[in-house]
Amino acid sequence: MDLFQQQAEDRLAKAAPLADRMRPRALDGFVGQERLVGPDGVLRRMIEADELHSLILWGPPGTGKTTLARIVAESTGARFVWFSAVTMGVKDVKRVVAEAREELGLRGRRTILFCDEIHRFNKSQQDAFLPHVEQGIVTLIGATTENPSFEVNAALLSRMRVYTLDPLTAEEIGVLVDRALADAEHGLGGRGVSLAPDARTFLAESAQGDARTALSTLELAAALAADGERLSRERVESALQRKAMRYDKAGEEHFNVISALHKSLRDSDVQAGLYWLARMLEAGEDPLYVARRLVRFASEDVGLADPRALPQAIAAQQAVHFIGMPEGALALAQAVVYLAAAPKSNALYRAYGRAADDARRTDGEPVPLHIRNAPTKLMKQLGYGRGYEYAHDHEDAIVAQSHLPEALEGRVYYEPGEHGFEARLAARLAELEDRWREARDRARADA
Repeated sequence: MDLFQQQAEDRLAKAAPLADRMRPRALDGFVGQERLVGPDGVLRRMIEADELHSLILWGPPGTGKTTLARIVAESTGARFVWFSAVTMGVKDVKRVVAEAREELGLRGRRTILFCDEIHRFNKSQQDAFLPHVEQGIVTLIGATTENPSFEVNAALLSRMRVYTLDPLTAEEIGVLVDRALADAEHGLGGRGVSLAPDARTFLAESAQGDARTALSTLELAAALAADGERLSRERVESALQRKAMRYDKAGEEHFNVISALHKSLRDSDVQAGLYWLARMLEAGEDPLYVARRLVRFASEDVGLADPRALPQAIAAQQAVHFIGMPEGALALAQAVVYLAAAPKSNALYRAYGRAADDARRTDGEPVPLHIRNAPTKLMKQLGYGRGYEYAHDHEDAIVAQSHLPEALEGRVYYEPGEHGFEARLAARLAELEDRWREARDRARADA
């Protein structure tokens, strides 16, 4: 690199966002992920032993995935190539691999190919990496915010190790903020700005474990301040505008949050149910998706313990469809509170599961002749409907006749629980069983 190129690089570095300027160049400056890069961390041991292997760094935004990849390259003397799955394609992979092959052959220098947002590559595009990873031409480091089990080609995933990064704690975010305020070369130290204690606490907590969000907010708040100014909480709030909610409607967090809502309702936790509902709606989730899940919950986890649960859920869905958002959020909140507070039973869920198993296993069993439809003379001659007794011709509409296929006679699918309306239903079913038994006994005696 000549003098002019170096000057250009320096100018670009100074113009970079604060979060990029403050990236540590070595593990000793890295904050967070102690179980990976601490004294006994697996990544630290790998770097110190210079035993590179292809890997995937999986974690939320702003937890240090790109920084770790750069540190790996710099600490091992490898050539670092940044690759974006958003803007680059298979042609770029071939070009980078050709350069890596030449670098390895002529200079003996390895290439670390860092693929940012590797989950954005489809499975066939990911195949382009596979032979070059196998041959050791490149060491692939992929970064993703999505579960690699779902998003990365199984063949490629089997040749890489997955390391999970955690959101930074508020204390760790505070360390990074303090470092940026004090650093005169790369940070804001030359400006002399500082943070009021409550502003620092607010910033560290509001970043939700995302270092990039914290530093970008700090940079914006400082840009609007005079040199030497003490930044108030109000100034930081203004710069932050609104906390970015870590929620991807198409990704793993989507399923994590809806699972949290469902389990909170099942455990009758009204407060948690409302919180997870709000997390979804405020992050922009489709309210009709939530409504569909509540309708399902009403039958799966409440069922006949409270027969009004399903109408409540359906009413919420209709209300959301009719008035839209944000007004429809209250209808969903009403349904969430009702479902959480309702008595619980999965008797219907279990009953249908048993019946479905039998239906699949015995789909060839004939319908008993006496309950078959007989619209034609031929069908009647064949015995369809013969012996059928009309329930309303009998006392209490109780008839001693079977309705299941012969192979399933006596099967019990639905067993009501002991809570709510099902307790009354259990008593009614027990009474019906006694009446059927009496009717069967009378029929046998008359025969």
